[in-house]
Amino acid sequence: MNPTEWPPLPYAEWENTRDTLHMWTQIVGKTRLALAPLENHWWNVPLYVTPRGLSTSAIPCGADTFEMEFDLVAHHLVMRKSSGAQHFIRLYPRSVADFYAEYMAALRSLGIEVRIYRKPAEFDDVTPFDEDQHHASYDTIYVERFRRILIESDRVFKLFRSRFLGKSSPVHFFWGSFDLAVTRFSGRRAPQKDGVDPMTREAYSHEVTSCGFWPGDRRFKNASFYAYSAPSPPGLDGEAVRPAAAYWDRQLGEFILKYEDAREMAAPDQAVLEFCQSAYEAGAKLAQWDRASLERA
Repeated sequence: MNPTEWPPLPYAEWENTRDTLHMWTQIVGKTRLALAPLENHWWNVPLYVTPRGLSTSAIPCGADTFEMEFDLVAHHLVMRKSSGAQHFIRLYPRSVADFYAEYMAALRSLGIEVRIYRKPAEFDDVTPFDEDQHHASYDTIYVERFRRILIESDRVFKLFRSRFLGKSSPVHFFWGSFDLAVTRFSGRRAPQKDGVDPMTREAYSHEVTSCGFWPGDRRFKNASFYAYSAPSPPGLDGEAVRPAAAYWDRQLGEFILKYEDAREMAAPDQAVLEFCQSAYEAGAKLAQWDRASLERA
């Protein structure tokens, strides 16, 4: 095994950098949310893995479009307009507030006016971006490892996605939960739940099984591959998934294959693919999906 393909990513060693980068991606992601037309299941808001990092793809802005890419090789946020104008923001140990101030000034210099909700989403600290002076870490070694893992995961998830003929999401990075995911749909609407917020209602309007990579958080300090079904069919927590290191986590309510276990296997790519496939099969079997018409032979 080439250790550079799936590098180690111990949570404790990059927690501060992870939190800072998470906040920076939220600032950029919320810009796309504010300007891009709504797509089903909020597919207009995620970022996408590129050879160099994470990109918004093209965002409409009046008669122009623009994109932003976290270049995690050169360590810049690159802004590019369809007019040809561009701007670079250097990524280095700096506070979220400092990044936010330069970011908003850069957008204005490109003629892009936008207002975003300044409090983080799906994060345990809701300090507004323009007041956050305490998240200010940026370790390039761990950022580059994270980029490498996203590239490898994106490649495996796209192979997994290719096996499905039904509706499927792109492989995309959700800046709220800070994870890379791909989702399959049965084609049936999901039962409406009372009391859920509009974001959740739109995201889970139809039956799904989903899998992804997540670098962990303070609830669960392990980078992991995960998989779940929504709605979760009765008995899913008792299904066996592969490889043997995978298990149902009662705290999270989903299947987990810890990243460190996967990367130490003889064939990590195959282990991750097998995990995604077996978790999908478990959910699709119990929810009685029409697998014959949804899967590629």
